[in-house]
Amino acid sequence: MAVSQSEKGATFRALHQGPAFVIPNPYDAGTARILTALGFSALATTSAGFAFSIGRRDGAIIRAEALAHCRAIVDATHLPISADLENGSEMRLTQSPRPCTLPPRAGLVGCSIEDSTGDGGRPIYDMGRAVERVSAAVGPRRGASAFLSR
Repeated sequence: MAVSQSEKGATFRALHQGPAFVIPNPYDAGTARILTALGFSALATTSAGFAFSIGRRDGAIIRAEALAHCRAIVDATHLPISADLENGSEMRLTQSPRPCTLPPRAGLVGCSIEDSTGDGGRPIYDMGRAVERVSAAVGPRRGASAFLSR
């Protein structure tokens, strides 16, 4: 069943408009196929699950590996896929913020970044910094059609 990235984006956006939905995290193409067959409406990658499945710790995946992993999950199913982009390292949010480009190129329709700072004294980013980080990830483009047209 061929579904365009734009159609997947519309489906993913619609899921966020309705009642809460469950979005499981496959760690490889096989689990993506299983979760698809179980009837889920969308999937989201898991940085920790992927890292652990190849014998690494969470946060130890490089950008090229993350891109290949996301592409493998996207290629395994017709469902919309959102990416776990960890702490936003792909966007260099802790240094010079720039728009996120990994998701559209990998066939993804969404992404999430952690709200955890990694600092035991201040474990969650304050609201102002969280907004800055999301704004940096979105960049000048907003909305599903702009996100999907990159």
